[in-house]
Amino acid sequence: MRIVSLLPSATEICFALGAGDDVVGVTFECDYPAAARSRRIVSTTALPEGLTPGEIDAAVRRMVAAGEDLYHLDAGALRELDPDVVITQDLCAVCAIDVTEVDEALDYLGCRADVVSTDPHNLTEVLDSIETIGKAIGRDSTQLVESLRTRLGADLRGGGRLALLEWTDPPFAPGHWLPEMVQLAGGVNVLGTPGERSKAISWQDVAAAEPDVVVSAPCGFGLDGAAELTELLMGELPADIPVWAVDANGYFARPGPRLVDGVDVLAAILRGKAPDPAIARRLR
Repeated sequence: MRIVSLLPSATEICFALGAGDDVVGVTFECDYPAAARSRRIVSTTALPEGLTPGEIDAAVRRMVAAGEDLYHLDAGALRELDPDVVITQDLCAVCAIDVTEVDEALDYLGCRADVVSTDPHNLTEVLDSIETIGKAIGRDSTQLVESLRTRLGADLRGGGRLALLEWTDPPFAPGHWLPEMVQLAGGVNVLGTPGERSKAISWQDVAAAEPDVVVSAPCGFGLDGAAELTELLMGELPADIPVWAVDANGYFARPGPRLVDGVDVLAAILRGKAPDPAIARRLR
């Protein structure tokens, strides 16, 4: 089987299910596991490099309003790879190529690949998407899904009011599975609604939520990038509470198996214990 994954989380899921050798095409963002970087890139971003978070937000809003594509699909690469299965998403226009665009490209190329689309809004649906992908690529997902479900059901009571930020300029209250992750970690989620989309808020909203701790998880950034962005906004945050930056790309933004590790990290922060330093860093 020949698989093209147009979503970093789907690439991770395929490898976790033992189908890494079948993955022949990926996106420019597919960086986990490391072997994924050796696959042919078929999707790249339309955004210029070197933009600040505020500039990225403005550019995305402008392009979406104008109906412009945020990603470029390499039709030539797709034709040459001749996939049996293409995995994409219908969740967020900012996250990856929309399933409609993929269907149109395949029709234009005359490719007969099966298109699998995932659209998880909460952790249960994330686990369901792993099962869906497993069926599509002929891999048994039972063991992986059950192990993740068991870990999510563990008692991780930490206590405390946690403000999780999904973006930094402007600040975004988290959506989809992120508020649920705070709750499963034993915390009181003070920003965002489980299952809903993330939304722009003000720094006054953050202060009014009266968090005991702030965790910055800017979508699209690893730990170093998140820490750098968060350092720039420290003056906007309540001065008397701890502030953490986390690897959002690996453990919070992408709907894959490592979200469970993200829950463990939040639980450690809430309990005053040291989380994995490769995932989280305390800034004050």
